[in-house]
Amino acid sequence: MEPNDTIPEPPAAPGRQRPRGRTTLLIAAAALIGISAGTAVGYGIQAERPPTPLPALSQAELAYPAKALPADKVPAPLPASQDRQVRTDGDLRKLLLDRPAGWSENKDADWLHDGWMTVGELARDFREEDYMFEYFLESDIRRIAGAAWVKGADREAEIRLVQFSSGVRTSAADFAGGQRSYMGDPEKGAGNEGHPVKGSGEGRYYLYEVDREPGYEPLYQARALMNRGDIMIEINLFDSRPISKKDIRTLAEQQLERL
Repeated sequence: MEPNDTIPEPPAAPGRQRPRGRTTLLIAAAALIGISAGTAVGYGIQAERPPTPLPALSQAELAYPAKALPADKVPAPLPASQDRQVRTDGDLRKLLLDRPAGWSENKDADWLHDGWMTVGELARDFREEDYMFEYFLESDIRRIAGAAWVKGADREAEIRLVQFSSGVRTSAADFAGGQRSYMGDPEKGAGNEGHPVKGSGEGRYYLYEVDREPGYEPLYQARALMNRGDIMIEINLFDSRPISKKDIRTLAEQQLERL
């Protein structure tokens, strides 16, 4: 205990309880006998009553076929073009947008390894790296596919498809929603609420304020955040010249269509 700590006062001694007299014991005994007798009578009355049927369940009765359907009557499985689970269970890199004309591979993108990105590399993009790494693992992240392109002298594009386990589809929506939640903050995000991406539900794209530092070229940035099924989609554009809404919106819509 520190010298400046105040020693708490001991609790007051409890007052002596009044002894239980003979009258008190008799009353208690009579109450106990009354409860026992009443319980016995109640059970006797209930036993003589006819059983009351329970109300029917609100759910309709589930019907099952007596035997399996013959092979010629079994419904055909969905084609791969309609079965999203089949499409996303294949090579995730094939769902990345094809490199547009005029762009080339960014060979300096050391975060990519044959089109794949590790969870550690993704976590390093965040200020709280350790927290995000743990968040991804707890959210049952499955894999990350990515692409990095360059165009002209300064324009760069990055696309990431972050896929979570199919049984935890809300993780992709939660991750995208969490990223969008701070984009309106000028210190952490773009400083605006962005614009909706057509056909994406809650997906949005954003244009950042130009970042100017003495001795450096200005930095312009645009970002799109969407999700489709168990996949979260992130697109980033960087340039030393202004980026138009059409530039980021077109990439976002085309990548969404690819999924």
